[in-house]
Formats: sequence, structure tokens, C-alpha cells
Amino acid sequence: MSDPRPTIRLDKWLWHARIVKTRSLAAKLIASPGMRVNSTPITKPAYAVGPGDVLAFALDARVRVLRVIMIGERRGPASEAQTLYEDLSPPPPPPDLSRPTPVAGGRPDKRDRRRFAAPAPDALD
Repeated sequence: MSDPRPTIRLDKWLWHARIVKTRSLAAKLIASPGMRVNSTPITKPAYAVGPGDVLAFALDARVRVLRVIMIGERRGPASEAQTLYEDLSPPPPPPDLSRPTPVAGGRPDKRDRRRFAAPAPDALD
């Protein structure tokens, strides 16, 4: 009989792969609607995933699609975490360049503060 496929809890794998910062956040992500493993909706953090599984979920206003490559032994550095999965996500939409980005004027100086504090000329009428 062959060895069973190695698996790990889904919340623990998301934490090992540095998709989320804590296992509590991983559990919330899994409990939210939209988490799918191999096209099957999942709501339990203890769901077992292994190499070859495809995860699909929404995170930070973006749809992420990840294929599990390996099971991590620990939560290591980011370079190690990136070897645990293959990112199949669609590319993010390009930024809308037609809208100008707001430019902050900086901190008001003394002259600006006096102008703000002065009553409007027609306010006394």
C-alpha cells in the first residue's frame, strides 16, 4: 500500500506560506464566503490540504488563486514561504491613470494659519 498524501491544516498552511500574518486571520479568511479548495467551498480551518490542491479566495480586494506545491515544516522567511505555492492569480488591473493622484500641500505655515483663522470679508455683513 502506498503512503498517504502528506496534508496539513488549511489555516496552518496559509500561515506558513505567509498569506496571512496570524492563524486567527487565516481562520477568519477561511470562514468568510468565497474560500474554495479544488472548486469546493470550505468553511473549516481544519480542512486538510496537500500538494496539488488549488486554493481560490478573495484577499485585499483581489482574487488569489494558489496551487499548493509543498507542505511547510515551519513559518520561515518569505523566500522559503514563496516556494510552498505557485501563484495562478490573474494579474491586477492596471492603475487608472486618467484620475490624478491627490498631492498633499504639506503642513500649513504661519501665513496659511492666519489666513484660515481670519474671518471671511463678507461674513461680517
